[in-house]
Amino acid sequence: MKSKYQIPKLTLVGAGPGDPDMITVKGIKALAEADVVLYDALVNEELLNYAPERTLKIFVGKRAGMHSFQQKEINRLIVKYGISRGNVVRLKGGDPFVFGRGLEEVEYATSYGIEVKVIPGISSALSVPAMQNIPLTHRGISESFWVVTGTTKAGVLSKDLHLAAQSSATVVILMGMKKLDEIVEIFTTLNRKNTPVAIVQNGSLPDEKIGLGTISNIVEIVSDNALSSPAIIIVGEIVRYVKKNEYSELVREYANFNSL
Repeated sequence: MKSKYQIPKLTLVGAGPGDPDMITVKGIKALAEADVVLYDALVNEELLNYAPERTLKIFVGKRAGMHSFQQKEINRLIVKYGISRGNVVRLKGGDPFVFGRGLEEVEYATSYGIEVKVIPGISSALSVPAMQNIPLTHRGISESFWVVTGTTKAGVLSKDLHLAAQSSATVVILMGMKKLDEIVEIFTTLNRKNTPVAIVQNGSLPDEKIGLGTISNIVEIVSDNALSSPAIIIVGEIVRYVKKNEYSELVREYANFNSL
């Protein structure tokens, strides 16, 4: 058994978008050294197998029908287990510093003199579009991209979305499905009802679903395809150039050509 005098340490680890193979090697190494793992709802539980059997593994996320941990409770657990057991790994979906409230946990831990290390993860904002062959930037089409939260601390849509919608940039919206009607209204008001939209649910996982449309019909497409959270919303002209079926057909034709 580990000594109770272990030096307290907090390691924030980004777990990636959901596919357990998309965690970093450094993240796996951190899990292998964990005394305690505090993990979120969007973390693939297969990743817990990288931690030793002796490691205490505690779910602190939000799931329907279960107690939802408040951030204050999570902060206190970090300090409690850091002092009593040693190395606490805080395993968070995506990247800890992309709408992951990672800085709040860092500041709380350091206020108690706990050493902190951050291991970045692959954010769903970047990886999920890429896995659908949707580049966020492309020469002549999109020179930049915005990543915006659909739900702020106050529970309302981010004001930044109004600015993003006025640009020609690709706009990626996280945690925005409950605000989809409002998002559509913003783009429609700016006369952008024909702007392409892609919505990807459960990105990178076996039950992944995608809906493609425009601002004018995306609400209907979401309803017809029963799309829901967790999902990424991608808005921009770049989506218009992504025709996944044609892309797959080209790959098959190339394979057939090489087999001749």
